[in-house]
Amino acid sequence: MEAAASGCKGFAKVKWRRRRRRSAVARPSASVRMKVRKLQNLIPGGQGLQPDRLFLRTADYIVHLNLQLNVLQALSKIYQLS
Repeated sequence: MEAAASGCKGFAKVKWRRRRRRSAVARPSASVRMKVRKLQNLIPGGQGLQPDRLFLRTADYIVHLNLQLNVLQALSKIYQLS
């Protein structure tokens, strides 16, 4: 019994830290909210969208811009030849 008690001596010296309790739904930090708001202003139709829908709309907008770029590059090549 004495051997088990001597093995626990260092246990009392450990400082325990309490974990901060998080709510069931994590709230984004102020910097994340600000970035989402800036993204909402950049994306057409982005105002008022929830972040998950905003990210989907952003991905669609990127694809749209990429297609526009491809069309403009193709037109530029056509008019350079003439």
